[in-house]
Parts: sequence; structure tokens; C-alpha cells
Amino acid sequence: MTKTARHAASSQPESFEAASIELEGIVTKMEAGQMPLEASLAAYKRGVELLKYCQNTLQNAQQQVQILEADMLKNFSTSGIDDR
Repeated sequence: MTKTARHAASSQPESFEAASIELEGIVTKMEAGQMPLEASLAAYKRGVELLKYCQNTLQNAQQQVQILEADMLKNFSTSGIDDR
């Protein structure tokens, strides 16, 4: 692997979707079992980086949804709704 390729491999993904696609590719290659040890270790390291990125992105999205839902629940009024 060249210096440029290593740098590109450890860069921040453009988006959650890009990270997910790259991670799927790594998993597919590793499951094939045809990678040399050094390449497998580098792929594993990149996979961990991508997984952390995806987990953080999902956690941030979940927090944003919770904030939005909390705001919507505060503004929700039950006046005019029949209690059955």
C-alpha cells in the first residue's frame, strides 16, 4: 500500500452512506479470506474506524430526533380531543 493510499484509507468518510458502503466492501474482502496478513490488519483497522464513525453518526442522529420529539411533545395540545 502506498503512502497516499494509506492516507486515503484513514481519512474521514464523506457521509454515513459512504462509510457504510466502504465497510461492507471491507467485510466482503475479509470474508473471502484471500488477503495477506498485513492487508487484513490494515482492513480491520479501517473497519473499526468506519464502525466508530457510523456509530457516532447514528448516535448524533438519535439525539437530534429525541430533541425534536421533545420539542414537538411540549407544543402538543390535547384540547379538542375526545376522551373515550
